Amino acid sequence: MKVSNIHIERRFEISSSLAGLIDGSFEIGNLLVIVFVSYFGSKLHRPKLIGIGCFLMGTGSILTALPHFFMGYYRYSKETHIDPLENSTSNLSICLINQMLSLNRTPSEIVERGCVKESGSHMWIYVFMGNMLCGIGETPIVPLGISYIDDFAKEGYSSLYLGIVNGIGMLGLVLGFILGSLFAKMYMDIGFVDLSTIRITPKDSRWVGAWWLGFVVSGLLSTISSIPFFFLPSNPNKPQKGRKVLKTNDKRNQTANLTHQGKNISKNVTGFFRSLKSILTNPPYVIFVLFTLLHMSSYICSLTHVIKNVEEQYGQSASQTNFFLGVISIPVIAIGMFLGGYIIKKFKLSLVGLAKLVFCSATMHLLAQFLHLILLCESKSVAGLTLTYDGNNSVASHVEVPLSYCNSECDCDESQWEPVCGNNGITYLSPCLAGCKSSSGNKKPIVFYNCSCVEVTGLQNKSYSAHLGECPRDDACARSYHIYVAVQVLNSFLCAIGLTSYSVLVIKIVQPELKALAIGFHSLIIRSLGGILAPIYFGALTDRTCMKWSTNSCGARGACRIHNSTFLARVYFGLTAALMFPTLVLLVVFIFVVKKKFHGKDTKASENERKVTDEANLEFLDNSEHFVSSAEEQ
Repeated sequence: MKVSNIHIERRFEISSSLAGLIDGSFEIGNLLVIVFVSYFGSKLHRPKLIGIGCFLMGTGSILTALPHFFMGYYRYSKETHIDPLENSTSNLSICLINQMLSLNRTPSEIVERGCVKESGSHMWIYVFMGNMLCGIGETPIVPLGISYIDDFAKEGYSSLYLGIVNGIGMLGLVLGFILGSLFAKMYMDIGFVDLSTIRITPKDSRWVGAWWLGFVVSGLLSTISSIPFFFLPSNPNKPQKGRKVLKTNDKRNQTANLTHQGKNISKNVTGFFRSLKSILTNPPYVIFVLFTLLHMSSYICSLTHVIKNVEEQYGQSASQTNFFLGVISIPVIAIGMFLGGYIIKKFKLSLVGLAKLVFCSATMHLLAQFLHLILLCESKSVAGLTLTYDGNNSVASHVEVPLSYCNSECDCDESQWEPVCGNNGITYLSPCLAGCKSSSGNKKPIVFYNCSCVEVTGLQNKSYSAHLGECPRDDACARSYHIYVAVQVLNSFLCAIGLTSYSVLVIKIVQPELKALAIGFHSLIIRSLGGILAPIYFGALTDRTCMKWSTNSCGARGACRIHNSTFLARVYFGLTAALMFPTLVLLVVFIFVVKKKFHGKDTKASENERKVTDEANLEFLDNSEHFVSSAEEQ
C-alpha cells in the first residue's frame, strides 16, 4: 500500500488526506479483531487461525485490485481520449484550433449525466475495504505464529527461529519495494491498450503505474501460503496414536473450561481494569507511550509520503524512489536494528542507558531533518502558477493568474493539464496556454512550434518551441538528490539503532505480570493514533501545498497535479521535526523519572538474554495474544 499510495491517489482522483485514510484502513481492520485474537487466540487451533488469516489477506488483496477491472481504461486528462482499439489520439488543443473546439464542447448538463460511472468516483471504497480485510487477516498471523514457535521449539532454538522469521520479513519488504518499482514503470492498462498512443512518461504527474498488479501477486501468494497451515497440528508434541483419545478429552476439558470461565467473567473483568489502571498510573510507562507515539508517527508520516516528496522535490519517478527504498534503506534499517541489539547486549545497558541510546538516535533523526531542508531544490518555474504567462514576472499567488497578451486570444481551457516545457526552461500548463500554433502530431517526441508565450521571454533563437512534459530539474538539483539519498541512508541507520531499545524498555518499566497487557495497550495506541491518524493529517497538510488540481468528468476536484515543491518540503520535513522535538523533551523527562523510580535497583537489560530477545521480537511483531491473560493472572 505504501508503494501504490500515489498511484491510487491519481487513479481514483482523490486527495492525499483520503489516500491517507485508505492507507490507515489496514490498522482499522487490525483493531476490529485484536481483542478476539488476544482472548481466544491461545485457546483455539492456532495454525488454522493463521491459515484463515492468510486466506483473508489474499482475499483482501484481490478485492483491492478489483476496481481496476471495472473502471474502464484510464484517461490521464479529460482532453485526451484514448481508444484502445485504434492507433490514434484526438487532436491536440493548441491555440489555432482551440477556438473551434470551444464552440463544439459538450454542454455541462450532458457531461454530468453518467459522470459518476465514468470517473468511478466511489470505487476507492473497494480499495479501502480490501486493505481493511488485509488488516483483519494479518492480526492472528504474527503473534499466534510466534507464540506457536516459542511454545514447541526445542530449548535454545526459539531465538534462532524468531530471528529467521524477522529476517524473512525484512526480505519481504525488500522484494515488495523492488516489485513496486517494476510495476510503477508499467502503464496501468498494460496489455489492454496500445502503448504507442500513450504520450506521458513515468515522470509525469498523471502517470499511473500498474498498481493493481502488486495486489494480485501478493493476494495469490497469500492464498496459496494459507493451505499448509490447515494441516499443522494444534500441538505437535502430542503422540499420533493417542490423538483421538486426547481430542475427546480436549473437548471435555474445553467444555469444563468454558463453564468455569463463565462463572469467573466478573472476576476477570474486574482484574482486567485493575491491571489497566496499574499501568496507566505508572509514570514511566505513560511517558514511554507518549514519546513512542510521537516518534512512530513521524516515521509513519515520512514513509507514507516519501515518494510524493521525492517526485515533487527532485523530479524522480515513483519507480526510482521505490527501488531506492527497497534496495538501500530497508537493509540498512535491518542492520541498524541488529546492531542496536548487539550494543544492548555488549554493554549491558540499564534502563537509563537504553533511554539515552533512544535519545541519541532521536536527536540524530531531528538533525537530519534540518539537513534535508538545506538540500531543497529551487521552486519550479511554471507559467500561470509561479510566473505570469509571459514568463517575465513572478506571482504572489497561484490562484487565478490572469492570461497574458501572448495567449489571451486562444480561448484556452485553463483547467486543462497537458504540461509542456518551453525552450526558455519554463513549464506551461498546456500547449494552448503557451500560445503554440502547430505541432509535430503524434510523432514522438511531440514538439510544439511557434509558441508566442515562449517568444516574448526574449530568447535569441527563433524556434520558440516546446516539447511535451514538464521541464526537468537542473544539474544542481540532481546533485542535491544524491546527497539527500546519502543523508537518508545514514539517518535510517541511526534511527534503527534506537528502535530495538523500545521493545526492551516496554517490558522493563512495568511489573512482570503486566508485561503482556503493557505491550498490547502500547500496540493499540500506536496503531490507532499513529497508524490511522498520522497519514490522514499529514495528507491534509500535503493537500494545502497543491497549486493545480485535476478536474474529473463531473467537473469536480480530483487529484493534485503539481505541488509547491518548496512548501511541500517544508511541510514534509517540518512536520516530522515538529513531532521529534517534543519526543526529545519527553525522553529527557523519562530519563529523570526512571532514575528516580529505579534508583539503586538492578535494571540491567541482559539479566536473561533469551527471555528479553524473545519478548523484544514479540513486541515488534505486535504480540497481543495474552492481552487479557495478564488480567486473569492479576
